[in-house]
Amino acid sequence: MKQKLIFLDIDGTLLPPGEMIVPESAVDAIHRARANGHKVFLCTGRNLRMTQPLFHYGFDGFVCSAGGYVGCDGKILVDIPMEPEQVSGLRAALERAGAECTLEVRDETYGGIKMIERFANLFPKTPGKVNSEAERWRKMMEFGMTICPIEKYHGEPVYKIVFIAPNEECLTEVKRQYESQFVFCESRLGDEGGGIVNGELINRKFDKGTGIKAICGFLGCLLADTIGFGDSDNDLQMTDVVGISVCMANGSDHLKQCCDRICPAVSEDGVAKEFAELGLI
Repeated sequence: MKQKLIFLDIDGTLLPPGEMIVPESAVDAIHRARANGHKVFLCTGRNLRMTQPLFHYGFDGFVCSAGGYVGCDGKILVDIPMEPEQVSGLRAALERAGAECTLEVRDETYGGIKMIERFANLFPKTPGKVNSEAERWRKMMEFGMTICPIEKYHGEPVYKIVFIAPNEECLTEVKRQYESQFVFCESRLGDEGGGIVNGELINRKFDKGTGIKAICGFLGCLLADTIGFGDSDNDLQMTDVVGISVCMANGSDHLKQCCDRICPAVSEDGVAKEFAELGLI
């Protein structure tokens, strides 16, 4: 088979949201695919620090921070943080709206105590009621992941802002000011969460798709020879550009409708089984 570039979302795709141990079946599939001449990349909303523990499983590069920080074969191809004025403006606008937020820099995540409390206590604990990004944060809070106090943030470049808002209506003014600059990738917190909204603010200068394009350009490969695996709507920019798009069975209904293929769930060795179905291993 001609060489393929394979891009794997992490939470809800490569492994259950918030976990750090890749299923043995997926590890074996990644190693076998690379042995067959294919290249495998992580393609995630996580920042570099939250992604790095997975590097030892064997990857050819990464698309981190939803496309804001991209590396391949040991070289950084994309490094596009927000402008400082955008960070300060968004923080103020979200605060006025009654929303809490975290700031994701390359090597740290900063958040206020109210944000941590909301992630720890307000997310429903019933599986399947939230998207994988929300479930990742809930689980990391549950198991004591350290978020640096927002007071210790001193201007490091920010790649992404994650927020929780009491309802969609309170974000109207924030969107009026910033929707031309950022994609508001939102989801509701399920039946138990009422009107609470969680979301990511992703710079319109990049997304997972532009990260994939940067890697293809660097390697001299065609987008037609790429395969992308995802599970939630924040993977749309990835699945829209790849040659073959795959949604996990545990993924969102919207993404399933947009993808070429649906594979078994992350809990059912979906990545490994789909690698086999596609002839990668």
